[in-house]
Amino acid sequence: MSSSSSPPEDGGAIDVVDATSCSKNIVVDPFCHRQFAEGGDDNGRGYAGTVLDVSISYFEDVVNSRYDANNLVDGYAPFCKHMFVINDFTNARVNVLPITGDNEIHLRTRYESRTESELPVLTRYFDRESLLRGGEEEEEEDDDVLPIARYLDLILYSREQIEKENIAMGKNAMEGGGTMREMAPWGIVSIKAQNVDFELPMTPITMMRNALGKDQGGSGVMLCREAYMESVAYWRDHANVL
Repeated sequence: MSSSSSPPEDGGAIDVVDATSCSKNIVVDPFCHRQFAEGGDDNGRGYAGTVLDVSISYFEDVVNSRYDANNLVDGYAPFCKHMFVINDFTNARVNVLPITGDNEIHLRTRYESRTESELPVLTRYFDRESLLRGGEEEEEEDDDVLPIARYLDLILYSREQIEKENIAMGKNAMEGGGTMREMAPWGIVSIKAQNVDFELPMTPITMMRNALGKDQGGSGVMLCREAYMESVAYWRDHANVL
């Protein structure tokens, strides 16, 4: 990947780590490249969720400059951690909204898989274009409906877990290329743009897919009924914007 990087035009100066002078604690896993305009084969176009306007290299530099192992938050399994960073260096907008009587007409469903190897699952979401059009009214500004997120929730998987899932899906255990990338202890597998600095519940269908096993695109973690019911309680009244 290119070592060149550039901050957002409207952002202030950001202190970053020089990737050529030291190893990184965190890298963006290839699975997450779809969340960057420059990333992957689709260059961000095939992904309907949060797509970031900065380069992968610059993003890694910023998050590594803010990395503190003591501030990592436990995730749903021992191999998963969360790192919450203030979003002062991307244009990422919130992409989860509460369902109301006014906006429920913009809800849609579809079968979706994140990669060709995963089983497609039924997904409920707000259609972004319909939401911004406001139905029959004039198109609304993005800032009115989907403001710039205050925080980014970086979902990290351990290097060992990433290698296990790559093998189970028939990929190279060290997929990603480059010694520095292969040795980084943490890989970012997902980025969530939100207004709170704590974890939002995983969607129920994602929990189910994880329980199916690594060969179906999950993590192999068994379903926890209590966590599942907490997820249902949240997502029955919320939906992603895609």
